Amino acid sequence: MTAAYTFDVFSSLDGFGAAGGNWTGYWGKQGPELLAHRLAQYGEEQRMVFGANTYRAFAQMLATSTEESDVRDPWVTRMRNMPATVVSTTLEGPLDWPDATLVSGDAVDVVTRLKEESAVPLRSHGSLSMNRALMAAGLVDQVQVTLFPVITGRTGLDPIFQGAADFDLELIESRTLDGHIQELIYRPTLHV
Repeated sequence: MTAAYTFDVFSSLDGFGAAGGNWTGYWGKQGPELLAHRLAQYGEEQRMVFGANTYRAFAQMLATSTEESDVRDPWVTRMRNMPATVVSTTLEGPLDWPDATLVSGDAVDVVTRLKEESAVPLRSHGSLSMNRALMAAGLVDQVQVTLFPVITGRTGLDPIFQGAADFDLELIESRTLDGHIQELIYRPTLHV
């Protein structure tokens, strides 16, 4: 049996993974229910999978933050302490991550092996271009979109599905957090 792989991503309503301007983390919309739910999700045993760009962004963000900052939410601290695989052809070790393994090569090949060998589920938070390639290769079992109630048309960064293949999505779970944030979990199927 192969390990399940979840592509976990935060999104504005217009499909951006982040925003510039005066937006803060979570677009300033996080609440206690979202943070507790994220902590519970990351309390389950799993292995994180990151591409080089997302790894660099997380490592830099965490290196410049303090224990009291919003960046160090308990779920983020827990994520950082999980075993992780960083897929890159450009990074060199050692990595500034407690239990990370750097694997050079094509993400599709690396994740195919991980799915066959891992005894625990795999999860990737962010890593947009890598996860678009993994979806096209049929390796993503679930797409978990946490949808924040904002439109970032002028300041949006990192269009999540720009350049992705076409997919049919089967909604397998949904919930509302803090009365205004939607978590939608889909099973993707390549649309032919």
